[in-house]
Amino acid sequence: MKRRLIAVALFAAAAAVPRAPSSAAEAIHYRFSFPEPSQQWMQVDATFADLAEAPLQLRISRSSPGRYAIHDFAKNVYDVRAYGSNGRELRLERPDEAGWTVAVHPGSVTIKYKVYGNRLDGTYLAIDSSHAHINMPAAIVWARGLDDRPATLTFAPPAGAQWQVATQLHPGASATEFTAPNLSYLIDSPVEFGPIAVETFTIGPQTFRFAAHQTGARTELQGFVKDVAKIVRQEQAVFGEFPSYDPGFYTFLADYLPYANTDGMEHRNSTVMTSPGSIANARADLLDTVAHEFFHSWNVERIRPRSLEPFDLDRTNPSGELWLAEGFTQYYGPLAMQRAGLLGIDLMARMISSLLNSVGVESGRLTRSAEEISRLGVFTDRTDADPPGKVIDVMSYYQLGAAIALSLDLTLRERSSGALSLDDFMREMWRRYGKPGGAREGYVDRPYTIADAEATLAAVGGDAAFARDFFARYIEGRELADYSRLLVPAGFLVRRASRGRVDVVAVESAGGALTPAQREFRASWLGAK
Repeated sequence: MKRRLIAVALFAAAAAVPRAPSSAAEAIHYRFSFPEPSQQWMQVDATFADLAEAPLQLRISRSSPGRYAIHDFAKNVYDVRAYGSNGRELRLERPDEAGWTVAVHPGSVTIKYKVYGNRLDGTYLAIDSSHAHINMPAAIVWARGLDDRPATLTFAPPAGAQWQVATQLHPGASATEFTAPNLSYLIDSPVEFGPIAVETFTIGPQTFRFAAHQTGARTELQGFVKDVAKIVRQEQAVFGEFPSYDPGFYTFLADYLPYANTDGMEHRNSTVMTSPGSIANARADLLDTVAHEFFHSWNVERIRPRSLEPFDLDRTNPSGELWLAEGFTQYYGPLAMQRAGLLGIDLMARMISSLLNSVGVESGRLTRSAEEISRLGVFTDRTDADPPGKVIDVMSYYQLGAAIALSLDLTLRERSSGALSLDDFMREMWRRYGKPGGAREGYVDRPYTIADAEATLAAVGGDAAFARDFFARYIEGRELADYSRLLVPAGFLVRRASRGRVDVVAVESAGGALTPAQREFRASWLGAK
């Protein structure tokens, strides 16, 4: 998920019944229809066939991949009914607020229900006369014990509407039919269904689709996507290669509409980006979201903490690694924009100022460690409809993690005379934990721990003592690095400002001149000439 950092500068639960192998069991069938889109609800029909005699336990998610706090999606589900294959209505029990049980059934059950959706962001569901924006955890009822079954999904547009689908789901038998190999992949596959403008570009053999629902001109979108491609190339350069995208392509899903909420949400082979801003008036901020979310296709979607794998849809997913999963991603977003020539040096300096002030760098110490702040994500990662308490919402793991990434990048470059950088660390994390992939789509076979991240740093730097000291002081401990010293070789000055804040300025903007060594350092780090 994306939390704004440069805005100041720029403007499955355990099984209850035996699991059937997907090759032997019939697929689960979902049908989404929109009888009254202006009323902002969607009809869902879900059929579960080839069932054992045990009670069918149905659930709606309480958490969503990419979010870390509870979001009770059941509050928007209503008019739930169950039917057997003979069309007779079956008795439904309600064991808790997020579940239904069909105790007696004939081996096949169809659930029919309505879902209300009026929030356009990366977490919820939004339906109106112009489109349907679907985050699967907010929309689908799933069954315990059937995690490994494939699913087919059919989308029926409102009467007379010419809507099309954009998604990372696998294409099916028609333009409105799609498939998923299992629940993990399905729940992680958002859908935009409406009048979509799609721009496609390729980098080598890899295809990228930018599907936008927006108010701007098509020519604006085309120019914007050219800048997206520049960011994609820079982030590929960090890792040396793209991931293997399961459907054979990667999809950006963008809703740039006046009534959208500002958000970004990563997924395995796609990302959702929503904003009330347009390409014309919020271009840099929108590109910042693109840069952040696309970096996630490596970092967190495949280089994944063990605390998030597999993702539990019934509970919170506390993780002590969000400083790396989210914070390092937050660092690389504007860095990729800078390397792509989309930010100037002065804007980069203002971004660094914002970052250092967000973690209180002048105080030199924190009230909580990076690991502790990461674990607070189960409380702080709320929407504005459910804000966290002020006592714990003191600092973001996005900001602190980005500050740690900055210090580690500059430290590695300093210690190695420019031979090593944070890029080398990320590339090695990819080689060890991300690239090995998963035997099944939607899963990661080699998730990492904090100890694994430390061991990777030791291997990259060739110094286990350095890695231990860095993690003890800045990850487990509560220290902040000496950014004033670390930024000098790159030609940036850290000056004290009013009220305990700092201003970071480029040497040349302060009336000075870069030394040849500073120019070389900055070019290696930022791509600046």
